[in-house]
Amino acid sequence: MNITRKWSAKQQKAREILIRLKRLYPDATCTLTYETPVQLLVATILSAQCTDERVNQVTPELFRRYPDAPELADAPLEELEALVRSTGFYRNKAKNIKGACHMIVQDFGGKVPQRMEELLKLPGVARKTANVVLAHGFGINMGVTVDTHVKRLSDRLGLTEHKDPIRIERDLMRLLPQPDWENWSIRLIYHGRAICQAKKPDCANCVLANLCTFNQSREK
Repeated sequence: MNITRKWSAKQQKAREILIRLKRLYPDATCTLTYETPVQLLVATILSAQCTDERVNQVTPELFRRYPDAPELADAPLEELEALVRSTGFYRNKAKNIKGACHMIVQDFGGKVPQRMEELLKLPGVARKTANVVLAHGFGINMGVTVDTHVKRLSDRLGLTEHKDPIRIERDLMRLLPQPDWENWSIRLIYHGRAICQAKKPDCANCVLANLCTFNQSREK
């Protein structure tokens, strides 16, 4: 199979997977709790190597005390650390939240920027966080969010041969229509949590089993 036909086959498979995931998770959306783009940014920073459930336990009190970028930028670092401690890596997260909000106030008029290149300038913000904020905060699909679930499932489904999130994202952007980039990520995350878990994937009850190279290799 030549390169063009190989990518065409992968593209068809990716789009069929997306169709099935939409049917399975019709109401899937970001599970972080937030009211504004800056709160979404902060919650996403906190979600690194932490569950959304845990983040949602922390952010109500955090946002009650410090609801916006100016308040977060001026918050005592020690208080931020104490409030986000249970999310893990709390010193770095508190420092990045304070630094990002300071830059938002100083450089962007107190509003979260809506351009990828500007978001990536903020402390603690890489493409994963930027994609989440753009998609769910502003309805802008600039890329595919690649978290641990998306990385694992995209590999198991045979849609990428890469391990680096940036290269995985490029592969997925090539395979999927841009309006569905975040649809793909959020539904794959749901599926990774519910069915295709890291240690015990439930292949017998997976609607993607016949499209999955991982499952096919297990059956041989």
